[in-house]
Amino acid sequence: MRTIILSLFFCIGVFFSSLSAQDAAVKQLPPPQTGIGKPLMQALLLRQSTRSFASTPLPLQELSNLLWAADGINRVETGKRTSPSAMNWQEMDVYVILADGAFLYNAKKHELEKVAGSDLRGAAGSQAFVRDAPVNFVYVADYAKVTRGSDEDKTLYTAADAGFIAQNVYLYCASQTLGVVVRGSVDRTALARGLQLRPDQKIILAQTIGYIK
Repeated sequence: MRTIILSLFFCIGVFFSSLSAQDAAVKQLPPPQTGIGKPLMQALLLRQSTRSFASTPLPLQELSNLLWAADGINRVETGKRTSPSAMNWQEMDVYVILADGAFLYNAKKHELEKVAGSDLRGAAGSQAFVRDAPVNFVYVADYAKVTRGSDEDKTLYTAADAGFIAQNVYLYCASQTLGVVVRGSVDRTALARGLQLRPDQKIILAQTIGYIK
């Protein structure tokens, strides 16, 4: 009987350990605060790039707001986003690189799915400030979703779609007095490996976000 009881406790422990591992693979985001922020014209007036960031982590609520502003779903009935997308491909994926790992933003569930447990900030850009800033967004075009057009068109449209997302982030940061800069200088080979990207996924741009130092 004692052996049976010990075996039962062992199985229960394994079960809850498995649940904890699953929970760690997903970072739940609180609902975005859509009623906050400065008026649009003031945000445009304040929009600027900065390259000096404090290392202080952003609260989860701020990260939630940022991601929804970037490319969240604003029309639940159709699944359409806060940023436009050529032919409604919705081919841009937002990867989030934090000190505790790298995550893929799932806009439908408004949550972060872990893709790497290591700190990849050093691969997210060549500038020194990138590796210490709390948040880096990486905009990745999934060409499996780009169903038509010439190669030139696909390159043009995916670049434009990444730019739309980056501008949404700029305006949110201006509204909330956060530092931000969009960047093209990325170690794409190392970062693609770290993010476990497929050959038909292409890193377009990165964007660093945090409190201004």
